Amino acid sequence: MKVSLFITCLCDTFTPDVGKDTVELLERFGCEVNFPAGQTCCGQPAYNSGYKSESIKAMKQMIKAFESSEYVVGPSGSCVQMLKEYPKVLAEEPEWRDRARNLSDKTFELTQFLVDVLKVKDVGSTFTGTATYHPSCHMTRLLGVKDAPRILLENVKGLNLIDLPMKEDCCGFGGTFAVKNSQISGQMVQEKAEHIEETQADYFIGGDMGCLMNMGGRLRRNGQEVKFLHIAQILNTR
Repeated sequence: MKVSLFITCLCDTFTPDVGKDTVELLERFGCEVNFPAGQTCCGQPAYNSGYKSESIKAMKQMIKAFESSEYVVGPSGSCVQMLKEYPKVLAEEPEWRDRARNLSDKTFELTQFLVDVLKVKDVGSTFTGTATYHPSCHMTRLLGVKDAPRILLENVKGLNLIDLPMKEDCCGFGGTFAVKNSQISGQMVQEKAEHIEETQADYFIGGDMGCLMNMGGRLRRNGQEVKFLHIAQILNTR
């Protein structure tokens, strides 16, 4: 099975090791992974800010970059969901709409691909520690990936997984929301930090780097000694 890695901007810029872990996980289960060099931003920041025409340029570039891919897999529910929006955004351009639908149909978030496509529930990883998991808004509410991360984490040997209180609440990141509404966002992420502290977990796990960076920043500013990790980093520990 051939898989193209959709690295996403945040992973590529700030946490390239998450991309490495993603590739190693996929290769562990027989996938041949490639990296289309033409990929760029998915267009979400511009699109969510109202710059539709500018975002469409990025979307068309992404469509071209992954056109020949068999599957496209990314370590971010939010960015993967944006690719799923392409057919709707390009609905008035028949040629691009059909090409966008092709990309949408073959694109998956990492845990979704492992569980739903590869039919893997136990990746054979071992991680000793107590952790809690944040189900990010875009991954759960829009992409619909709710069970796959929990299934995989619950099968990690040595991991004591504790439910996060009010886990459905947004962390306040929301891309440009955190910039445009910084005071509201600050209060939201502070509440999330307090809920994380309630669990007394050593590790905080997420599937979207934007959310992890937002909450990780608050935890550091609060002086909370909780390490934050992307789920790929947990699943690729043996």
